[in-house]
Amino acid sequence: MSKTGKILQCIILLAGIIMLLSGIMMNDFKEVWSKAVMICMECIGIG
Repeated sequence: MSKTGKILQCIILLAGIIMLLSGIMMNDFKEVWSKAVMICMECIGIG
């Protein structure tokens, strides 16, 4: 992999980590988690 490819990979990784942390700090993960649980329960017929 070229040097630019590695730099781009690091930038994308850092952007993902920053977005993940900002979502956790704003408590968005609770909403996403609850929606995911409801979708799973609907798929298997429990909810």
